[in-house]
Amino acid sequence: MPNLDLPILVVDDAKFSSMVVGRTLRKAGYRDVRIVNNAPEALELIEQRPVSVMIADWLMPEMDGLELTDQVRQQDEQNNHYTYVILLTARESVEALSEAFDRGVDDFIYKSDMTKQLIPRIFAADRMADRQNTLLRANSLLIENNRELESTNIIDLETGLCNSKYGRERLTKMLRHAESRGGCSAYVLCGIRNWQELKRKHPPTVMSELAIGIARRLSTLIRPIDALCRVGDNQFAIIAYFPNSDHCTTTAFRRVFDGINHKALKTTAGYISVEAGMVLCKADAQNGTPSIQDMERAAVQGLVDAYDTRRFTETAPDVSATA
Repeated sequence: MPNLDLPILVVDDAKFSSMVVGRTLRKAGYRDVRIVNNAPEALELIEQRPVSVMIADWLMPEMDGLELTDQVRQQDEQNNHYTYVILLTARESVEALSEAFDRGVDDFIYKSDMTKQLIPRIFAADRMADRQNTLLRANSLLIENNRELESTNIIDLETGLCNSKYGRERLTKMLRHAESRGGCSAYVLCGIRNWQELKRKHPPTVMSELAIGIARRLSTLIRPIDALCRVGDNQFAIIAYFPNSDHCTTTAFRRVFDGINHKALKTTAGYISVEAGMVLCKADAQNGTPSIQDMERAAVQGLVDAYDTRRFTETAPDVSATA
């Protein structure tokens, strides 16, 4: 069954021709038919309310059918919509029709046989426009759903570890816990110093294997109560809590530093050694509660120093700046 509420726009500078098209459409039962006599007015109407099918004369003053089609396609792109464009023409050369198709025209109706061709072409246009707009809406919904999933996702898809979003949430809870219970929060940042050098030597598949291998190695070296997150392409963070501040030292994480630096990781390209730099960013509740940004800033600066010295370094956030 045809959709008799199909929104159709007829654009023709010849009033007699536009009246014939409009009368034929209405006689066939179509109720939403608008008629204009120039392209600028057509664009204004489409801007106000999109149409599914536009029937336009190829040769018009000010702006011809091809130029109008270009403008309509731009509006379609902005509005995530598809308008099926049919041109009325007396030109039957292959070159002319090929140019029109290249410009985004969907179909033609020859003026010499307009009354016989019009309604069958509208039936086809209805199906194609509906299919295209259904696909556009479905794609838009998928994009929106993906955005929502990304905004709530807490997993790094490559390694299976928690990501930086979860890391910040966990660090926030840890700092608040230390603030109310006392003790010390630890943010250990581990960076692979030679990551860029390895990327130049190995393809992405091998680098992915390496990232997964690092994640597995670190997972076996941390305490079960600690959280391990991938916070960057070549950076991993361990978030931990110590009831006694004296126990929160680099010694508590030495096994992690040694385990990642002193034993190569197996990949399809062979065994690969990584050079890891590590810094312990320590926040003692007795000295005040820093912000997450202060913790991350101090850790990143400490990691730069760790890269330079090739040692496991320790640092602390500037709590006075937060206060």
